[in-house]
Amino acid sequence: MSKAVGEAEKATTPPTQNGSADKAAGAPNKEKTQKAEAGKKDEGAAGGDDKKISGAELKKQKQAEKAARREKEKADRMAQLGQTAAPPQTPAKGAKGGDVKKGGETAQKGGPAQGQAQHKKGQSQGGNLPMRGKPGPGGVVPMTQQHQPQRKTKEVGLFGHLYTSASKKNTMEGVSKEVHPAVLALGLQMSSFTVCGSNARCVAMLLAFKKAIQDYQTPHNTSLARHLTSHYLSPQIDYLKSHRPISVSMGNAIRWLKDLIIKIDPDMPEASAKEDICTAIDTFIRERITVADTAIAATACAKIRNNTTIVTYAKSSIVEKTLLHAWASGTRFKVVVVDSRPLFEGRNLVRRLANAGIPVSYLMAAAAPHALKDADLVLLGAHAMMANGRLYSRVGTAAVAMLAHFRDIPVIVLCESIKFTDRVALDSIVLNEVAPAEQLIPVSKSVPIPAAIDAKKDDKDEDSQAKLENWRDMPNLQLLNILYDVTPAEYVNMVITEYGSLPPSSVPVVHRISTERDVRL
Repeated sequence: MSKAVGEAEKATTPPTQNGSADKAAGAPNKEKTQKAEAGKKDEGAAGGDDKKISGAELKKQKQAEKAARREKEKADRMAQLGQTAAPPQTPAKGAKGGDVKKGGETAQKGGPAQGQAQHKKGQSQGGNLPMRGKPGPGGVVPMTQQHQPQRKTKEVGLFGHLYTSASKKNTMEGVSKEVHPAVLALGLQMSSFTVCGSNARCVAMLLAFKKAIQDYQTPHNTSLARHLTSHYLSPQIDYLKSHRPISVSMGNAIRWLKDLIIKIDPDMPEASAKEDICTAIDTFIRERITVADTAIAATACAKIRNNTTIVTYAKSSIVEKTLLHAWASGTRFKVVVVDSRPLFEGRNLVRRLANAGIPVSYLMAAAAPHALKDADLVLLGAHAMMANGRLYSRVGTAAVAMLAHFRDIPVIVLCESIKFTDRVALDSIVLNEVAPAEQLIPVSKSVPIPAAIDAKKDDKDEDSQAKLENWRDMPNLQLLNILYDVTPAEYVNMVITEYGSLPPSSVPVVHRISTERDVRL
């Protein structure tokens, strides 16, 4: 019996060699079966979790999926730019050396895949650093391009957006042939601050355009209204902008002039059209600037009383006209002029007031608190009045107005309506103008020094008097020369225009009225 059972077992049992082969072949099938069963279990567990998941957990799960999706998109973008590479292929656990060797041979045949894997492997040691510059062959950036030091600049970063308009030309290189000689001369005068001030620049620009229009000839097969504005005046305006940004008054005048030219009848003879334009320019200057200044001066004179001390800052043509008119009318007062570097505009005002017999004191901006100690009134000029009632004027004006406000001294701004704008200014950073920093460096002048004083000089004194001509070569030194600042509306008590006295909040109304008036003209 036992013998028969043994023979049966022997018959059913395969040979030893075949059994080992079947075991090796059946092992992968067994592993696949186990993985499939594990996957089904996981899916079942996941399905059970989805049924029992709460709202907070579902929200966290969605956030995690969203973050993973973003990371994947970011990795794809970086891969397209050649700044990332595929992760290196690592052998699986239990893999034989022959398999690793075979995989290496496959990577060598793959070409770019091998280069990406090696590049990623090199990054794993030194960290995943950002790659800058233009990628070389294979998407790899040379080390010389990756570690280039940043170029040092002398521009103040906070005002970096203003330096694009601060580069002023001092030559006529590259100037368009359409630019008129009168406009060429005006551009150089504006760049050197020979023509300075909002009113002076506006009048000079209109007079230069008047000469250019007088010499203009309309080409054949076109009309004056179409060609004059776009093909002739535009190069003139661009040339002036290349020297200095146009002021608010200049912008308003340019818009008025373009609107006037566009409305010219195409059937009108060219000579008559040019004559009408020149006459309109003269009328605009007379009504919007000359007559407006006279009306403002007459209104402001009523605010000046006898035996008062008036403080003003820098130089304003309308303030100067008001003070001279008040003195000529018999009112007696004293004037304190507060000035600042580097333009020293107040010196011209002091000279003219002194020649008229007005008692004048001259102080720098650092002594403004002392100047306002006995002041009764502050008269200020304006470069522009913003739509939110803020005053945009020469830098330092806001400090004087603030000191006067704290001392309960009335601050009156004299401004023509042509300087009103619908723009809003909240600070002095977004809207401003940067002048050349070299203006802040005083020019060394040879002044005769007595021999006794010269003998006492030592090396330290000479070093202390050294100038900053080579400031661009000095590390960690930046010079900023901004021209304007913004005064809050609460520091201004009254704005006097040709339309009368009004609060700063009424600036938009007056601007709309003056614009409608220009359209009717």
